[in-house]
Order: sequence, then structure tokens, then C-alpha cells
Amino acid sequence: MQSGKFLVGAVGGATAVVALGALGTHLLSGTESTTGLDEHSTVSVGGTKALSADIVAARAQSKFHPLPWVGDKITGVTCPSGLKAVAGATVTCTGKGGDGATVRIPVTVVRATADSVTWKFDR
Repeated sequence: MQSGKFLVGAVGGATAVVALGALGTHLLSGTESTTGLDEHSTVSVGGTKALSADIVAARAQSKFHPLPWVGDKITGVTCPSGLKAVAGATVTCTGKGGDGATVRIPVTVVRATADSVTWKFDR
């Protein structure tokens, strides 16, 4: 009887650890970011308020490989222009994968306000 209780406890404990790991992976592996538009992050692209290309590139690079088992490690991410603060606006950033191959990162604005831009990228 004691070994049955131990087995149930061990399986329950293992299940809890796996569930917490999955939750942590999900939370850390998100590809969406909300960034404020202020005097340090805002540029103009075609006369439209936009999020600086440097900020988009740095944030995409840091979120692309948040955990060893999520995404590929990339370096040297650059974006050709700022990301317009308009829902649906897109830009494709590029970086280098661990094998030296070019990695294309499509970035899309999900929603935009006068003060912030919420955007996501595809991994």
C-alpha cells in the first residue's frame, strides 16, 4: 500500500514539474511585444510615426531564442527601416543563424495607438 501512495505522489510531482516547465516555456517564448513610442524610440517612415529599426531588431533578436529548446540562436539582426505605427504594417528583418545562414524575420504590427505599438514576429 505504501509503494502505491509513493508511486501516485511521484507521478503527480513529475506531472506538476512538466506542467510548470511547459507554462514557463509558453510565457518566455512569446513573439509579441508592446513598445512605447517616445522621443527615444520613434522615427518617421514616409511621414508616418514608426518604431525605430534598431529597437525592433534588438527586441526581435532577444526574443527569438529565449530558451535553449525554443527557437534558433541568431545574431546580427537588422531591419531595413522603422516599423510604421499602423496596424497591419510589416517589415522583414534579417539575422544570421548559428550555421551562418541568413534568417528572415517577418514583423507585423498587431495594433497601434498614439503612445505604443504592439507587434509580433514569426519564428
